[in-house]
Amino acid sequence: MLRYATLRLLGAIPTLLVIATLAFALLHSVPGGPFDTAKSLEPEIKRNIEAKYHLDESLPRQYVRYLLQLAHGDLGPSFQYRGTSVNELVATGFPVDLTVGAAALLIALTIGGAIGCIAALRRNSRWDFFLMGVAVLGISIPLFVIAPLLILVFAMWLRWLPPGDWVSGSLSHLALPALALAAPYTASIARLMRASMLEVLGSPFIRTARSKGLPGSAIVLHHALRPALLPLISYLGPALAGVVTGSIVIETVFGLPGIGRYFTTGALNRDYTLVVGITVIYGALIVSCNLLVDLAYALLDPRVRYQR
Repeated sequence: MLRYATLRLLGAIPTLLVIATLAFALLHSVPGGPFDTAKSLEPEIKRNIEAKYHLDESLPRQYVRYLLQLAHGDLGPSFQYRGTSVNELVATGFPVDLTVGAAALLIALTIGGAIGCIAALRRNSRWDFFLMGVAVLGISIPLFVIAPLLILVFAMWLRWLPPGDWVSGSLSHLALPALALAAPYTASIARLMRASMLEVLGSPFIRTARSKGLPGSAIVLHHALRPALLPLISYLGPALAGVVTGSIVIETVFGLPGIGRYFTTGALNRDYTLVVGITVIYGALIVSCNLLVDLAYALLDPRVRYQR
């Protein structure tokens, strides 16, 4: 297991290199630059600014310089937020995304998993049709509709929760963004869990357990639940990366200081280092989450072994 994890981590280095290279090349191929403003700068001032950030060098040299910085964990300075490094911006916004994403994933797993199990155990009943109908509705409605609706109901009508802003450690400020972000993942997990549970309940070892006279609750908890989680674990790889990196829509609607807004602003203003840095972080997060998913397979299913 340790050897497999080490090889996967080493294999992630070329992947991140490709991500950084593509992001660097695409951004520099876009017309304009980070210091092209509506009011043109004096040529001498513009040359001095470009020299400060090494933008006067050739593109290959800029690329090599950036890779050397990246190898030392330095994402470089931000061109848009003067006097601030990309590392500082990420350190400011990433904890917010991590908090909201972790809360949203916990909600999605708890509610979605329970809905999926209930629907599978009540197959083709009214409960099954109703719960799966709600799940389809949750997948179909986009976040830019769900988020304002939650604000309208819980903040404006009921006045239970604040409509936005961010206060670190405040559960009331965390609730609405986490619920809105969790909605589509809850629906997807519910549908996936139902399909997986139905497949497991039809397996021979479940029929054997029933023939021995075991109660239904014991069969589900001790025999069916663990193998039914395997397809869900596969889904959690990209889902975990998705909820942790957050949503630009959620950050905009609720006024969250996450890194999504930095990414959008950086892309619009040709902030090369900021966009490439956040892209590399997203890539590293996805690779790490997929690795954790693969390792979790071995813990849930003893038949799975990773050997090279």
